[in-house]
Amino acid sequence: MDSQRNILLLALALVSFLLYQQWQVETNPEYQNTEQQQAQTSSTLPAASATDELDPAPQHNTSAKIVTVKTDVLTLSIDTFGGDVVMAQLNQYAKEENSDTPFTLLKNSSEHMYIAQSGLVGPQGIDLSSNSRPVYQAAADSYTLADDQSELRIPFTYTANGIQYTKTFVLKRGEYDIDVVYSVNNQSGSSATLGMYAHLRQNVVDAGGSLAMPTYRGGAYSTHETRYKKYSFDDMQERNLALNLPDGEGWVGMLEHYFATAWVPRNASGSSLYTRIIGNVGDIGVRIPNKTIANGETGTFTATLWAGPKLQTQMAKVAPNLDLVVDYGWLWFIAKPLHWLLSIIQGIVVNWGVAIMILTFIVRGAMYPLTKAQYTSMAKMRMLQPKLQAMRERIGDDRQRMSQEMMELYKKEKVNPLGGCLPIFLQMPIFIALYWSLMESVELRHSPFFGWITDLSAQDPYYILPILMGVSMFMIQRMSPTTVTDPMQQKIMTFMPVMFTFFFLFFPSGLVLYWLVSNVVTLIQQTLIYKNLEKKGLHSKK
Repeated sequence: MDSQRNILLLALALVSFLLYQQWQVETNPEYQNTEQQQAQTSSTLPAASATDELDPAPQHNTSAKIVTVKTDVLTLSIDTFGGDVVMAQLNQYAKEENSDTPFTLLKNSSEHMYIAQSGLVGPQGIDLSSNSRPVYQAAADSYTLADDQSELRIPFTYTANGIQYTKTFVLKRGEYDIDVVYSVNNQSGSSATLGMYAHLRQNVVDAGGSLAMPTYRGGAYSTHETRYKKYSFDDMQERNLALNLPDGEGWVGMLEHYFATAWVPRNASGSSLYTRIIGNVGDIGVRIPNKTIANGETGTFTATLWAGPKLQTQMAKVAPNLDLVVDYGWLWFIAKPLHWLLSIIQGIVVNWGVAIMILTFIVRGAMYPLTKAQYTSMAKMRMLQPKLQAMRERIGDDRQRMSQEMMELYKKEKVNPLGGCLPIFLQMPIFIALYWSLMESVELRHSPFFGWITDLSAQDPYYILPILMGVSMFMIQRMSPTTVTDPMQQKIMTFMPVMFTFFFLFFPSGLVLYWLVSNVVTLIQQTLIYKNLEKKGLHSKK
């Protein structure tokens, strides 16, 4: 197995990987629900009226208003009709590169609706349907986290039938998790029974992504038994999710590339997760079970809303397994350490592009023994070619005898015929893991390298890096002696750099940078190894 055949194997592996990832963009759910659970969950949620089926957007009451809340990282718009978060801007993330407009995660526009709703249901609940919801009172139209404040609390109040309902939003400096606390003060003269729901509502959209970047847009959830599972809009349309949380541990979310929203119930054993489709929108949420609050007492319900970028460290502190929304695929155990190391390097060099280059040198340096074994094995195989050719002429078409004598020759010469291709297959998982690590890293979004590379998460606007990558791949191919004599195979090998260049035209420039630097390191290592082999008489040029 020579170097050019290894390139063919690598190409086939890469194409297979990309096709597999595109197929896996929306994973099939593991259904754990029952029809009875679905009926129980749906019956305790706000009713969907006939209007909802036609226009599921929340009905804004004319007496309601929008309250603006601003911290250093978030700007929220909260509708006093129901107390829903109808807009969330991420102040430290631009909508587009070199733009002063913040990225808008949650929105409620005619083009697209994506909001975070929560309410109280049950006998004394006040959120009975999309048209029958409370209009809360707020002390001000806007709130801003002052420089000397670490926390901002915004209470919304509503009173009905002798019960005071207070819905308080708690935001903290530098954090994207928002506590939503319901306080129910019962002075009605009798017991009050009610529970809380919290869901994310969004227009049904395609999962998104492409062959080069198979990103996911849709739902996800976590339970004690299932650490992390995607639940796409197609899954919701096929069958509603209905899962119990006996210990109250779990969450639901909606994901998109680099950003996520999620609801996490707090101190709520016996909660359940659900989805439903109403018209052209989908809900994914959590239902906190009812409590009975005696007259003269106060009861509370709490859930945490995450609305922000996929920051693993922060998300892991908010809820178990919430950081898994940074989806590294089945090679997460390789990708997570690589991302950790990349972050450490970036903290030193303060440039993600330079960090990628240094990481490439580290990874390829660690794999040098495999690379050396690969080229040494290839050289020994070339040394045996004359003996193998003579063996073929002597034995003829007797394949069984030919196979036996070849194995005896390999054993005698201490040559492993798979030694040349095995390192390629060991290197491929590292490339795949780094592919996901770079693609899922929100830190690379709009991060410049130098010159024309102003966004490592986007493709090279002038295709310079992919072309250089193709040239370096061609140089590796030219440096590698080959035993391939078939004209068709030679044409395929010659075409490989062109095919790879075409693929990499659409890859994030950060990943192309890694591959280019990796090729440069390969050229250096190849030169050193071949010089050493020439001294030992094991290497011959074309």
